[in-house]
Amino acid sequence: MSIKIHAIKTGIVRVKTAQPERKLGGLIRVIIDKKWAGWLPIYTWVIDHPEGVIVVDTGDTAKTTSDPDYFPKWHPYYRTSVQMDIKPHEEIGPRLKEMGINQKDVKKIILTHFHTDHAGGLHHFPESEIYVSGKDYNLAKGFVGKLLGYLPHRWPRWFRPIAIPFNKENFGPFEKSYRITSSGDVFVIPTPGHTPNHISVIVKSEDMLYFLAGDTTYSEELLVKNIPDGVSPRVSKTLDTMSKIRDLGRTEPTIYLPTHDEKSEDRLIKQKVLISDETSAVSAA
Repeated sequence: MSIKIHAIKTGIVRVKTAQPERKLGGLIRVIIDKKWAGWLPIYTWVIDHPEGVIVVDTGDTAKTTSDPDYFPKWHPYYRTSVQMDIKPHEEIGPRLKEMGINQKDVKKIILTHFHTDHAGGLHHFPESEIYVSGKDYNLAKGFVGKLLGYLPHRWPRWFRPIAIPFNKENFGPFEKSYRITSSGDVFVIPTPGHTPNHISVIVKSEDMLYFLAGDTTYSEELLVKNIPDGVSPRVSKTLDTMSKIRDLGRTEPTIYLPTHDEKSEDRLIKQKVLISDETSAVSAA
């Protein structure tokens, strides 16, 4: 049985123009920016694997749209700079059922980070093993994490994730990795930047790498142009991660799949690989 990857759209999100592309002022600019970017997809990824279904990120909950008190009113970002449009049937649980996948079929969840549009659908997976960056989890639970936009009070009470024990085993230019499958074809790697302990997932087929990127960048175009986002706390970390991704794309055919890129699903379907020195991708065929 071969591995199949599916893009699952779980609603849409809108942010200010200074968030996908960093502008002078960084995070402050995101808060005071008066211009909205267009609506962006919220993709989650289903890896249909012989060892069981693996889901990367969980999307968000429809409560972010229907409940005016869902976000903390004290937080300036949630008050001014983000809008969600998620309907109940668009949550990850119903989406999986449409595909014929039940909760018991999902063996593992991997969270790239704890922002709500990636972790808000956790409640659909009480029986799955949930893998996270341990450092990200500890940060998210504390006061600094709340300032950075994490919502730990919205996590399910049963939530007890598994901290990924990264090994000093290189995956291309990345110094550490962790094999999430016993067959050694699905890896997790640290990709700090968007958040201090952000992680990404790489699926390795016979002739291709699939880079499930979370929010390393908001689009492939921004990666190629080397433009970091506006919310990364340390831009140097973001740029270093972006450089490593481009280096990986130069050495192995890589399909780059960030969460909020409206072209991600098309690249997956058409097998368009990352061309690190160009502003566009071409088919691997």
